[in-house]
Amino acid sequence: MPYQVKRDFIGYGPTPPDPKWPGGARIAVNFVINYEEGSEPSIPDGDGYTETGVTDAHGGNQGVKGRDLAAEGMFEYGSRAGFWRLLRLFQDRGVKPTIFGCALALERNPPAAAAIRAAGLDICCHGWRWVKHFHLSEAEEREHIRRAVASLERTVGVRPEGWYCRYGPSENTRRLLVEHGGFLYDSDSYADDLPFWVTVEGQGHLVVPYSLTTNDGKMLNTAGTGEQWFGFVRDAFDMLYREGERGSPKMLSIGLHMRLIGHPARAAGLERLLDHIMARQGVWIARRLDIARHWASVHPYPGHGLNGG
Repeated sequence: MPYQVKRDFIGYGPTPPDPKWPGGARIAVNFVINYEEGSEPSIPDGDGYTETGVTDAHGGNQGVKGRDLAAEGMFEYGSRAGFWRLLRLFQDRGVKPTIFGCALALERNPPAAAAIRAAGLDICCHGWRWVKHFHLSEAEEREHIRRAVASLERTVGVRPEGWYCRYGPSENTRRLLVEHGGFLYDSDSYADDLPFWVTVEGQGHLVVPYSLTTNDGKMLNTAGTGEQWFGFVRDAFDMLYREGERGSPKMLSIGLHMRLIGHPARAAGLERLLDHIMARQGVWIARRLDIARHWASVHPYPGHGLNGG
């Protein structure tokens, strides 16, 4: 039967599995840097408008005819300055974040691609460009996936084993990833606090859920300062940490954008969060790829009959 996206409202229910995180950790934490700057829609790239998403110009390009140079500069800040600030914060603490990398963006910043490669960071493919995959035809999406993977292999020297759409996936995305091959997991789901398996075209495919809640995008609406964002994400961490103490460990994804939290006032909130998390015992701060590999090893695909969503 051809693969179809299905909804699952039950999941693990009241008895989620013990993830058996390494060292008996109570929680797994994954930091994600979304590397998008240079892949976003822009007039120089023939898109007919200037993207302002997840910037201080959010919604601010109304009435602009032609290029919005202010918004373009905000994106450039992310790759020119924000990336290096975030990288230093993590390297100073010996923490390896995951890069959600848009392929074209990394092509346009070879020094950043080289730094990612040298630091041993894992790359989760964030698409060829910042596009709505659900607007692409099946053939177009297949080509975007192929092109993105080939590009990232050239720029960072490794083939990405994870995938996450810049916007929501299409109904074809997961099937096309399996068809392309080489992907251990995708993160095109916000449905759980733990990884889970789905069956796609008769084979197991791992989903490592992401979060737009514990994400620096909150600083554009509900958490306006670095301190407020720190408190918000700290509370999420503390709640999951307590659940882990009671025998139900989970994972926490923390999403970051270089053009947002890469600014000094906001980066201070990330600094506080890192120090808060690292002061706790029983925490596994891991690359996303390591979490996926661990889950596939400890909780291998159980077989057919799973929800295909």
